[in-house]
Amino acid sequence: MRAPIANRREDVVLLHGLGRNARVMRPLARELEAAGYRVHNLDYPSTRGTPDALVEVLHGEISRCCAWSARVNFVTHSLGGVMVRAYLAKHPMPQLGRVVMLAPPNHGSEYVDVAGHWRLFQAVLGPTAAQLGTAPTSLPNRLPGADFEVGVIAGTGSINPLGPAFIRGVNDGTVSVASTQLAGMRDWIELPVSHTFIMRDAEVTRQTIAFLREGRFAR
Repeated sequence: MRAPIANRREDVVLLHGLGRNARVMRPLARELEAAGYRVHNLDYPSTRGTPDALVEVLHGEISRCCAWSARVNFVTHSLGGVMVRAYLAKHPMPQLGRVVMLAPPNHGSEYVDVAGHWRLFQAVLGPTAAQLGTAPTSLPNRLPGADFEVGVIAGTGSINPLGPAFIRGVNDGTVSVASTQLAGMRDWIELPVSHTFIMRDAEVTRQTIAFLREGRFAR
């Protein structure tokens, strides 16, 4: 049986953050579709399963939706950025395009340093969340840097009153600006948006599309 001809329209895979689902990414998905991309807004059980198990869930979904894609890009929120790093480390993609990470804890979050060992934390947020601290042995710090085109958008508009008590420096209420940076990244910007709603911000959307198209953010 002859393989299908590769689709020349670029694909974008969306990966939501911890404890969220694909619904929160729908407004961004619609804007990306309007910009001409074929969008795959994936759900994955972020609060259940180990990182390795989640990677294999994503592998099944991505293999199904993008097997014959000519070029596959990713746009991620929070944990989704760590998961795409873990995924690409285990399953390299020859057709990989560009990656945009929104508020990724690329060096972990101080919240997990404080609460990650609590039974309630692990019961509610799961085993992967418990590995998102800032220690050198944490999941994000064990993963390699980027050997692909990635642009990172950090938020500086915290709406979390507890943020200053837990997080050092400027932050989005959950992740510090410093933690979003990744070795090998192609571009990086910060915008006055919160961690929770960064994926719904119009300027974030504009900058995401700019990076997917040009490999750099608009300035």
